[in-house]
Amino acid sequence: MFTPKYPTPDTAPPPAAPMPAPAANTPVASVHAPAPVLQTPARPTVQLTPGGLITVVAGGTAVVLVVGAVLVSLLLAVAITGVSVALVAVVLRLLLKDLHNR
Repeated sequence: MFTPKYPTPDTAPPPAAPMPAPAANTPVASVHAPAPVLQTPARPTVQLTPGGLITVVAGGTAVVLVVGAVLVSLLLAVAITGVSVALVAVVLRLLLKDLHNR
């Protein structure tokens, strides 16, 4: 039920394109050879020069430093908020305890 059903491969050759009939007064054009296929180079397409490598490393370092600074500041903000809430809870607890004692 869950196995894929593949269609049978088409064994017929592809249809040939019809050749237009030459007009009586027009000369017959010669058939040109197909354009040569460009070969892909064996070397990688991106080559880093020493200056480019330094730029990539400097850019990566800058990104890491900026992201780290943002994360540290967010963590610091959460820690300060937690300490503030705890301090408010302690003050409220002392005020309520003092209110019950009177």
